[in-house]
Amino acid sequence: MKSGRYSLLFVLVLPFALLAQDIPLFTSDFPPEEFAQRRVQIYDAIGPQGIAIVQGAASPAGYTRFRQYNEFYYLCGVEVPHAYLLMDGGSRRTTLFLWHRNEGRERAEGKMLSADDAELVKKLTGVDQVASLDMLGEVLARFARSGSPRSLYTLLTPGEGFAMSRDLALRAIADYTADPWDGRPMREGHFAQLLRERFPSYEIRDLTPTLDNLRVIKSPREVALIKKSTRIACLAQLDAMRSTKPGVMEYELDAVAKYIYYRDGAQGEAYYSLIQSGPNAMFGHYNANKRKMQDGDFVLFDFGADYGYYMGDVTRMWPVNGKFSPTQKELYGFYLSCYRAVLNAIKPGRTAQFVLEEALKEMEAVLARTKFSKPIYAKGADAYVESYRRQVKNPRASLGHWVGMATHDDGLDSGPLRPGMVFTIEPAFRVPEESINIRCEDMIVITETGKEILSDFLPLDVDRIEKVMKEEGLLQKYPKDDGK
Repeated sequence: MKSGRYSLLFVLVLPFALLAQDIPLFTSDFPPEEFAQRRVQIYDAIGPQGIAIVQGAASPAGYTRFRQYNEFYYLCGVEVPHAYLLMDGGSRRTTLFLWHRNEGRERAEGKMLSADDAELVKKLTGVDQVASLDMLGEVLARFARSGSPRSLYTLLTPGEGFAMSRDLALRAIADYTADPWDGRPMREGHFAQLLRERFPSYEIRDLTPTLDNLRVIKSPREVALIKKSTRIACLAQLDAMRSTKPGVMEYELDAVAKYIYYRDGAQGEAYYSLIQSGPNAMFGHYNANKRKMQDGDFVLFDFGADYGYYMGDVTRMWPVNGKFSPTQKELYGFYLSCYRAVLNAIKPGRTAQFVLEEALKEMEAVLARTKFSKPIYAKGADAYVESYRRQVKNPRASLGHWVGMATHDDGLDSGPLRPGMVFTIEPAFRVPEESINIRCEDMIVITETGKEILSDFLPLDVDRIEKVMKEEGLLQKYPKDDGK
């Protein structure tokens, strides 16, 4: 990185008009028509007396690339900080509010869409109107003066930014609140409070459930991005398998995965890497990645890429030394038979409860015919199947979790599986007495005629995993600097 003094000199000497740029100003993953159709569904949901306003992400702190909130990107595709989107259910028109041009920043970082590019922005995005951010209050005041009661919908949940799902965002807010020397408000809550204070005639309502429900069903273009994200995650795990050897650090496999991600066009990671060797697999979200892997260990690898704002989430397990031991083969083989029973039962039109009922029949048969070498293994296996016996009694049972723009996508739907739904299954088989936790995870999309397992080409069988692990990996091709 050049020093600030020389960067400033460069900016002052080189005229702005001479600065060439080859930076796309708008996504090519979706046409404006698809964003417009999503906004139509917002108009339908809020009705003619409703106004919806969505706040985009703020400028990042430090030398960090800007990443838009998922919710904002979903509705317009604009990747500019401090943008606001107002959707009027009465006129069924959308206004995008942007900053005025900051020429100094553009000279340093490249062109950014602004309110001064109104016609260009309308053409690129398909929004009806573009205004400067300082006009947002004026526009809201005009609606308030109209005389008819208005409901103002906005997000009352934290925005999904980089590597963010709502569950962990809410946990962070709880931590802020619990710290007596912090206590910062949630950004979305603060925005809603400002709206209440400045325009008390509005009834503030939550837009979150509407957006969540829309995002449960993915369009063909969304599915294509999820497929690409999943493929990148699988390619990363393939090379992690090849690179795994006794003595390798967990963080070295993390480095391999991130290299594959960025090489293949991901804009980041979907979540922190969960590379859990030996007893570390007992912790569901262990992510320190600081352990040296030992001969005889099993390693659990759970990591996904963020590609075009869509996530992959894939998990596999393999032996560190490249060869399943008799015990590993015994336990993993039992687990895999039960795991495939769930995969095989997934079909469109079935509820999760029905899928689990069908899978349980096969699991019971697998359990009955499996002979375990230790009583604690049989105990763990029975507890694993028993967890499914309990689930089939729950009419709101789930198979795993939704995946889309967030790794843990939100949206409540316990009805039949429908085309466009994307989710994972990730059951865990545990033998706590020996700190054993076996867990795999696949990405599944429901189609018109069945299902597609997006991560199916990543080895799951013992023989295929062992075959891949005989191949040379990146860590062996490019050994770590030993410091000499």
